[in-house]
Order: sequence, then structure tokens, then C-alpha cells
Amino acid sequence: MDLAGKKIGLLSSHTEPAKAAEALLRRRYGWVEESEADVLVALGGDGFMLQTLHQMLEDGVSRPVFGMNRGTVGFLMNDWLVEDLEERIAGAKAIRVAPLEMTARTLGGDSFTHAAINEVSLLRETRQTAKIEVSVNGRSAMPELACDGVLVATPAGSTAYNLSAGGPILPLQAKMLALTPISPFRPRRWSGAILPDDTAISFAVHEAENRPVSAVADQFEVRDVVQVDVRLDRDRSLTLLFDPEHALDERIAMEQFAT
Repeated sequence: MDLAGKKIGLLSSHTEPAKAAEALLRRRYGWVEESEADVLVALGGDGFMLQTLHQMLEDGVSRPVFGMNRGTVGFLMNDWLVEDLEERIAGAKAIRVAPLEMTARTLGGDSFTHAAINEVSLLRETRQTAKIEVSVNGRSAMPELACDGVLVATPAGSTAYNLSAGGPILPLQAKMLALTPISPFRPRRWSGAILPDDTAISFAVHEAENRPVSAVADQFEVRDVVQVDVRLDRDRSLTLLFDPEHALDERIAMEQFAT
């Protein structure tokens, strides 16, 4: 991807470190308005990066994003440096990520469709254990999973909630999805599945009135769901830019060796 000579826009989160970084960069470089930009620089943490990517999905306008960490973890971000920004962007490695599409139907009959870059998770709303039927490509693969919840993670999201729940790390090139239970009670020893990323995954909530379940696509929650369908949406792929020596695909691979 040739980014030399591209018009660059600047975004920042509302935190004090991000705003201070924005002020420094605005004095140092020339910028265009977001609507005119070919490339965006995002200052903040992983949450702000996800917010930026979701906004592009909602607007239907995709631009490569070069993030710099002014947050906490910064797994989706590059290191914060003022110098040589234009050269870093021109030499960046482009990583494509495709979001999940979640369609959730509620007890009241409403339907909601939202994108998830990291994961779609189903979570029990009360002390009652959730009972969820899991179907794969239209076939019931698990008639009833008794659990706190269950999630579907992309490779980009496999090191987030999925890893905390005991799911596998998926290299970006794997073209797989992680299906991971959250505190499964029955079957107690089921640890999840790794599925091709063209798999259609569906969840049917049993006893939904007495055992309410919410569905969450990254940060967007739909409560009291009865049916949730998840698929990968390749038509809306997004591009993240990374310094070649610290790119997302290598970070995810090296997470397998973290202690």
C-alpha cells in the first residue's frame, strides 16, 4: 500500500494524554479535516481505536488508520513518537481485519444488527445460569450449553476477552474464528471450537424469560435476546497501519509465548 503523499487527518480521544499529544502534533505537522483525509492518525488506547473503526463502519467510509498509544494497553496501537510521523506512515505495514456481523432478536420481537471487530459475546443477565443452543451452518452442534456465556472472536480479538475466557490465540492469517464458552457448567469439560471464518454460527437462548441473556458486539449490548446469528463480514474489511517491526500479526503470534 503506497501511502506517500496522502492527505492525513488527526483524531484523539478525550483523555488528557491524548489531547496533549494532539496539540503537539498539530503544531508539528499539517493536517486535513477528517472528511478529506486519505489516512487517519488516531491517538488514544484500544478502546478509542475500536470506536474509530466502528464509526467508519457506521459511516460506510473506510480509511487506513495509524494509531499511536496514549492509553493503557495499546495492543492495536503503535508507539507514541512525535518525530518522523510522515515517514512512519509511508513505510507502515497494512493489516486488514474483517468484522463480525451480529444479528440479535429479542423477547419483544425487535431485531438489531451490529458489527464487532473483537468479539460477539452472550452473557447471562442474572444469577441464573444461561442455557444456550449452539448451531453451526444451520446444524445443531450443541443442543444445550449451560454456562455464564459464550463468545465468538475474530483473530484480531482472540487475545482480548477470548483469551481471558480460556480461548485460543488465532494468528491473523489463520482465517478462523474462536467459539469459546464462558464458565461452562454442562458440558463441563467443553473448551470450545476453532471454526473456518466462513462458518455461520447461531445461538438460541432456552428459557429466555427465566434465564435472560444479553448479546454484546464489542461495546454495544442488546438485552433479553432469544436468537443471535454471527457471521464474518468480509465486505467491510478495515485497514490498520503498523510500524513493520511491531505489526499486529506478529504481536498476536508472540502472545502465545507470553507468561
